[in-house]
Amino acid sequence: MELTKQFNQNLSDKLTHLTKSGIKPQALKVAGRLVRMVGMTLEVVGTFAPIGSRCQIMRSHDLPPIEAEVVGFHDGRLFLMPIGDTNGLEPNAEVLPVDGGVKVGVGYGMLGRVVSGTGEALDGLGAIETTDYVSLAGERINPLSRHPIQEPLDVGIKAINGLLTLGKGQRIGLMAGTGVGKSVLLGMMTRYTDADVVVVGLVGERGREVNEFVRNNLGEEGLKRSVVVATPADDPPLMRLHGAMLATSIAEYFREQGKNVLLLMDSLTRFAQAQREIALAVGEPPASKGYPPSVFAKLPQLVERAGNGMLGGGSITAIYTVLAEGDDQSDPIVDSARGVLDGHIVLSREIADSGRYPAIDIESSISRVMVDIVPDEQLNLARKFKNLYSTYQQNHDLISVGAYRKGADQGIDLAISKHPALNAFLSQGIHEQFSLDVSLEALKSTLS
Repeated sequence: MELTKQFNQNLSDKLTHLTKSGIKPQALKVAGRLVRMVGMTLEVVGTFAPIGSRCQIMRSHDLPPIEAEVVGFHDGRLFLMPIGDTNGLEPNAEVLPVDGGVKVGVGYGMLGRVVSGTGEALDGLGAIETTDYVSLAGERINPLSRHPIQEPLDVGIKAINGLLTLGKGQRIGLMAGTGVGKSVLLGMMTRYTDADVVVVGLVGERGREVNEFVRNNLGEEGLKRSVVVATPADDPPLMRLHGAMLATSIAEYFREQGKNVLLLMDSLTRFAQAQREIALAVGEPPASKGYPPSVFAKLPQLVERAGNGMLGGGSITAIYTVLAEGDDQSDPIVDSARGVLDGHIVLSREIADSGRYPAIDIESSISRVMVDIVPDEQLNLARKFKNLYSTYQQNHDLISVGAYRKGADQGIDLAISKHPALNAFLSQGIHEQFSLDVSLEALKSTLS
């Protein structure tokens, strides 16, 4: 009896502490206790909470509680995944479910700031002023209510503007292996795009790369109209998952304000790997190369949140980097991303090794909405460009060893004469910017 009274008194004190901190735990009767921790999975008995809800796990020695999310349940037990550091957890620790869904603060005060997966400032510039709260999970839009993709988006990259024109509200994949210049290309698009707001999600990247992207690739000018959400590789898998979801929620908020948003997420593969870690930890069996089925269900749920809003509203043009491990374009995540996106831009290691940047493989890349948003003249020029480039590539071996004789084929002769100009069009310096109109004029000049 005395032990029960002491337990209830301790729990009451902790509830009071949480309430003063702005957290609203549920009724005392639903409090549970931590009975097992395997890896990053916490097993709790004695309480009930729905999937996706949050719990506070109490720690001793006046340490603040640890926040965790319900990711599964079985046989009267809840499976929780911690959002932060688990140091100081003890057996039989009290677990208190928290009322309400997962909401994060958003607002125009986030522009120019770098935040974590929980929305807290990482740049040392003080607290972020927020005016609204949004759900991490977002709200599904009826596909028939979305505004169709009708306008091109200027990203400042000559090869993309001219040959792979993106539309406002399009979702496209940037397929690349490691070290072929995808981060530099993302930084260029961030600085040169004509979008109103840029949201950058750095998911599962090395901490050094996060710092370099913000300071070097993004730069002071690019950061002014951007929000950067950074969840480095040493964050727990749930935090990395939330980083991608938070970046999307912020983009949705600005879309609802009527803004044209460019969402850059690096990378979709790290998001899938975080979900794989969580799913395997709670016992889901692997299906394809170690990826459980829930991974392939999560990808479209995230991607479909981007795109155009309701008629008359704003748009989210999303570019997701997808890591082709070992430059394998048949990787299951690469394959799945192709199926749910509106096109893909492939960066080639062979082209990068030759010294041409951005290393876009124009033969393997496609924008599925280009045909609906550019004039017929540009479509014809793009087809002619690709035909000449492809003709040269197909006969490259014969040409390089001198086996081809000039005059044997007029198409090959033209491809050879135009090849230096084609390569020059596809090349662009880091500090060069080409608008849509300038890109089109350059394309005409290349083929004239």
